[in-house]
Amino acid sequence: MRRGVATAVSVGTALALAVLATGCSGPSADDRPLVAVTTNILGDVVQQVVGEQAEVMVLMPPGADPHSFEVSAREAAELRRADLVVENGLGLEEGVARHVAAAAADGVPVFSAGDAVEPLEWSTEDDHGVDPHLWTDPARMADVVDALGTQLHRVDGIDDAALDAGLRAYGDELDALDDDMTAAFAALPEDRRALVTNHHVFGYLADRFGFRVVGAVIPSGTTLASPSAADLRGLTTAIEEAGVPTIFVDASQPARLAEVLAQEADVHVDVTALATESLSKAGEGAATYLEMMRSNTEDIVTGLSARK
Repeated sequence: MRRGVATAVSVGTALALAVLATGCSGPSADDRPLVAVTTNILGDVVQQVVGEQAEVMVLMPPGADPHSFEVSAREAAELRRADLVVENGLGLEEGVARHVAAAAADGVPVFSAGDAVEPLEWSTEDDHGVDPHLWTDPARMADVVDALGTQLHRVDGIDDAALDAGLRAYGDELDALDDDMTAAFAALPEDRRALVTNHHVFGYLADRFGFRVVGAVIPSGTTLASPSAADLRGLTTAIEEAGVPTIFVDASQPARLAEVLAQEADVHVDVTALATESLSKAGEGAATYLEMMRSNTEDIVTGLSARK
């Protein structure tokens, strides 16, 4: 029995030494730089650009609300050891902003996508604020990717030539997306380009492609706000005057408020769910940024083409 145990230990030791020797012969996954990304939309973009050159840790799970999702203590600690943190900024990630600030205070470089664009504002008769939903315009996302590339080039362990190839390839994808969205929206007559959403999420898309934002069920740039009865009455009037056939709500948020508004308006208004603020799980139609934008474009055209 002792000889058997000794043999087993010897074999195990030999295997362990072989593994260690193999590990020393080339880089392992643990040797890659760590890029931590707050939202899954930006997480997909970063992954597409860097490929396997970096470990990409995405904090926001599929289908989550970027305004309210939280991170675990372990994830917060990982942020503080990252080689780079990528965030949307402009006040979007309300639940994790303090953790990003803590990482920055520890000296971790932070890239904010909002710094790469000229921010727009959402506004109502009574309020206004910075609109963080810049990804709804693929042309602005191209600017974000260009600026992100500059930051990624500063990360040790990422090959410059490979990164440049990834940036060029994804830039071409964004150009093609912009062309496709332009062609699809061209089919909508001007009087049909009126958007109502559950909160102000399509300001950049509207600015890029010539839409009017009639209003939002929640008159704010965040899902954490709530509408008043006066807000609903005012939006009801705007919907009736604009002849809006469809209200668009984010798939991560219940459609209850929009459905209440539809009942309040006493008109035939459809409610269509779009993956506007979060990617979906694989196979659900919006697993990547490019897939999400194409799916939303198709649903917007279909919804606004409907006759009331």
